[in-house]
This record gives sequence, C-alpha cells and structure tokens, in this order.
Amino acid sequence: MGLKQAIVVRSDLKMGRGKLAAQASHASLLACRMAEKHNREYVNEWEKEGQKKIVLKVASLGELLELYEKMKKEIPCALVQDAGHTQLEPGTITCFAAGPAPEEKVDKFVRHLKLL
Repeated sequence: MGLKQAIVVRSDLKMGRGKLAAQASHASLLACRMAEKHNREYVNEWEKEGQKKIVLKVASLGELLELYEKMKKEIPCALVQDAGHTQLEPGTITCFAAGPAPEEKVDKFVRHLKLL
C-alpha cells in the first residue's frame, strides 16, 4: 500500500542534535500510538514495510501549528511539548508527527516542506 509517517520539526529553536532526535522520537512514538487507535491495520502494514518516516522542517511555531491543525483532521497526529529539563522552557512545542498513513495522503500536506 505504501505507508509513511511525517515528523515535522521547528528549525527556529536551534535544538542540539540529541535534543532534536529525542523530540522527533517522542513524536513518532506518540503518533504511532494514536494511529493504532484509528487504524491498527495501517500500523501493522507500516511495520512490515519497514516503518518509513520522513523528517521535515518548518521555520516557526505558527507554521508548525497551522500544518498540525490541517493534518490532524485527516491523519492521526501527535504534538510534542518539551518538559523543560534541558535546553528549552517547559511547554515549548517542538514538533509533531503524523501517521503512519498512506503516502499520498501524507504528501498532500508536506510536499512543500524541506527535509531537516
């Protein structure tokens, strides 16, 4: 079928590589759990296909939230807020993940974004 997950990260926060990887991991896992509630078959197939992911960037919180609001209407999404233990203030929204969902559905929303 061709399923994938999109992870969208704010580039304006200038997170360190480790911090960014942790935030993206949180988003991926949370979105997968949400997707399981909506369509377990998609998650099973995505896992069999190798768990395809794409990590993209946006320039601001506003851009991230605008995209999140559009995508969550059609695809299970999870928004990540940092706990504030290290580099960021508590509650800082860092990223979100959408899916897994059919690639064409994901691409409809993110094809204009650049890879991280």
